[in-house]
Amino acid sequence: MQYISTTSFGRRSVSAGDLAARALARAPLPPESRDKWAILRDLTEARTAFGVSDRDLAVLSALISFHPHASLLDGDGTVVFPSNAALSARAHGMAESTLRRHLAALTRAGLILRRDSPNGKRYARRAAQGGLSVAYGFDLRPLLTRDAEIAAAAQAAREAAERRRQLREIVVLALRDAVALLPYATDRGETEDRLDAVRRILRRKLDLDALEALKTEMQSLIGVLETHIPLPDTEEVSGNDARNERHIQDSNKDLIEYESAEEEVGIPKREANGLTPQLVLSACPEAQTFSESPVRDWESLHRCAGRLRPMLGITDQAWNAAQRVMGPFDAAITVLGILQRFGSIRSPGAYLRSLTQRAAKGSYSPRPMIMALIEAQQPANGLS
Repeated sequence: MQYISTTSFGRRSVSAGDLAARALARAPLPPESRDKWAILRDLTEARTAFGVSDRDLAVLSALISFHPHASLLDGDGTVVFPSNAALSARAHGMAESTLRRHLAALTRAGLILRRDSPNGKRYARRAAQGGLSVAYGFDLRPLLTRDAEIAAAAQAAREAAERRRQLREIVVLALRDAVALLPYATDRGETEDRLDAVRRILRRKLDLDALEALKTEMQSLIGVLETHIPLPDTEEVSGNDARNERHIQDSNKDLIEYESAEEEVGIPKREANGLTPQLVLSACPEAQTFSESPVRDWESLHRCAGRLRPMLGITDQAWNAAQRVMGPFDAAITVLGILQRFGSIRSPGAYLRSLTQRAAKGSYSPRPMIMALIEAQQPANGLS
């Protein structure tokens, strides 16, 4: 009569893990089993659910390799009995003390059982018919009895990984959109700081909850940006005369201030950079398309640019800075040139700020832009 013990060799007291091991040892085996390596692959994906590490699974892989058949149901039982030296060799030279630690982790996780002999050694005895009559070592039986649980955990892990991938994609795409929309926002507030925080968090390995929180944050940021971006079809088309008059009054005020400054420093009035309003309009015909009234002189051209620049996403701050540095006429010419080239300029507001910085250093004039636009239109106009 044979008796198989499920407690460990030595004088250690029985733990809750040992009691759970006894239950696993008595669980019935399934009638069929998958390939042992398929079970290990699923367990690798579901290792977090079972509380084991990749190093623990490397030792389990070495143990499984000592079972000579593809299925753990085949052969003379589920117990493998390699020596420490043989197991270390299969684990690529892992130290015996490290092996013991990982074997203990696999036992605690309920993935293997210890079948200790009376003297604690691992060995097997063969029956007269040639098969094994008894074997002492590590029992792989839990991999069979928990196969369905392992497969379900692996499927859940794959679904969670896919969900994490989708959420990360959503966050990254939303972040890209927010960065592209940011220059068009008239009021940024704390948006830039919040976007920087999202970038820093994305560098980490995040779980589902953290990614869900980032998705919510990006949805909030996109909503904030969209509320502060003026839409082209809502700018200056309301028919509100009072609103239009206020805007024209501000533009005239800037113009008067600029003319006063010229008179104070004794600079004679001149045509802007040798350009005329008619020449600017011939280079920038789109301005006439969007203008509410005909553009005949510099003042009406300046008012036209002031009405059109919100449609381009140019903020009050950028517009006022350009007028201070370039002067209102050159700033207006620049805005109309940007409108004409709108399809090739990613961020008109940022582009105007860049030109303003160049103008402050004396390295920008709108004349080359206008002349280039005229030359670009000559083939279309039949000119040579």
